[in-house]
Amino acid sequence: METNDKPAGRHPVNIGHLVMGLAFLGIVGIWGLVQTDTVTGDDVRWLMPIPWVLAGLAGLVATAITGGRRYAVRQTGWVGERPVETAPQVEETAPLYAPPPTDRSDDRFDDQETS
Repeated sequence: METNDKPAGRHPVNIGHLVMGLAFLGIVGIWGLVQTDTVTGDDVRWLMPIPWVLAGLAGLVATAITGGRRYAVRQTGWVGERPVETAPQVEETAPLYAPPPTDRSDDRFDDQETS
């Protein structure tokens, strides 16, 4: 008996890809209608926004359906009680960055009086 190591379940839908794919298909459909002379003249003017509106509605529906589950916290791993492991104590070390020493003999502005 062979086991399948691939994870099972549903693939999450990328809503942006869904919306743009539907808009693209709608625009290609309108282009097909114009090329076959099914739609001519002023009819194209009201037909062009329809793919964008329908794709936006599909995005809103997809967001409403997956909204609560999309960013939910999922518990993985051991859930029972275990002793808390303490982190090892780290010794104090020198800082990672120390500013370079300044040469005070080059200060040109110390000798001038402010007016």
